[in-house]
Amino acid sequence: MGGNVFGTIFTVTTFGESHGPACGAVVDGCPAGLPLTLEDIARELRRRRPGGGGPSTTRFEADEPEVLSGIFEGKTLGTPIAIIIRNTSGRSADYEELRDAYRPGHADWTWEAKYGLRDYRGGGRSSGRETAGRVAAGAVAKVFLGRYGINIQSWTSEAAGIEVPGPGDGGFDLAEAETNPLRVPHREKAREIAEKIEALRREGDSAGGTVSCKVTGLPPGLGEPVFGKLDARIAEAMLSLGAAKGIEFGAGFSAAYGRGSELNDCPIPAGEGSGAVPPGHFRSLPPGVPALAYGSNNAGGVLGGISTGMPLEFKTAFKPVPSIGQNQKTVGRDGKIRDLCIRGRHDVCIAPRAGPVVEAMTALVLADLLLMSLPGACFKLDP
Repeated sequence: MGGNVFGTIFTVTTFGESHGPACGAVVDGCPAGLPLTLEDIARELRRRRPGGGGPSTTRFEADEPEVLSGIFEGKTLGTPIAIIIRNTSGRSADYEELRDAYRPGHADWTWEAKYGLRDYRGGGRSSGRETAGRVAAGAVAKVFLGRYGINIQSWTSEAAGIEVPGPGDGGFDLAEAETNPLRVPHREKAREIAEKIEALRREGDSAGGTVSCKVTGLPPGLGEPVFGKLDARIAEAMLSLGAAKGIEFGAGFSAAYGRGSELNDCPIPAGEGSGAVPPGHFRSLPPGVPALAYGSNNAGGVLGGISTGMPLEFKTAFKPVPSIGQNQKTVGRDGKIRDLCIRGRHDVCIAPRAGPVVEAMTALVLADLLLMSLPGACFKLDP
């Protein structure tokens, strides 16, 4: 099968199945000389790790990364960085009854229709477990971006039908998102969502949600104006996640109901924009092009597929987890209708655990685009 490699210069290849011995990633194209420790990778994996309570599965994985190549004496060598995360808590017996049944809302039948066979244990390669490799690779990209002052933050902005107030609204505290398993930046809303999710758990049901992401420190000029648009690359990355069903940038779908006079981001003199990257941050403007900012950010930091220097802001929507503990109708391999109640350990709402994965995929896109704009950095970083 193809489709396991992401990126152009800074690339990642993920591997592994949900109930196989391990999953992981191979990162290629990372410049030599980047200070990188095992803890940089382990920290991000801990943020994604199941077993943290709240809406997550009760499957607990230590998610301790092992680096097999590409790092020597605390720095990257410029060679492929191979990372594995061993699976230690799989219970394959929980899925035995799914051997000959196609789960509603899952890729069981489409997988078999394409390949003729499938790993029925927890979804195999289609499982959310695959994202551990993405997060490990994204940790490397985050360290690289950090050298240039680029910061990526995500939070749960809606879950189980309860919307969370955004930045600038009362009670919003991004630091709070790192203190609760729901990754909700609002203490009262976190409590409400937790109660709703617990009720759904008792009913054997699940819920969807959204994850918001904000990138600061991004210079103007990243992305290409036709097929390599920054927002298109981000959208591809987000929609490659198993449960993702939609994405919007800045004002998003509400822009379809607004007016140009309301939504145009008007240029203003440099230094006056809210959150704009200062001129000359690390990418010089061409001769004769003045530095500027924008008085608003309805475009989410992207115009014409190219970054504006304002914060990159987008929101990804995730569907309800399809593995639910209620009786459902399906079809077996024999072609006959049958009843199915899915057992095992599953998330009630995937959005909180999706946040670190959203950040990782964003980092991979931005690291790739940054290397395209800074060709000298493709081989070796300045000391």
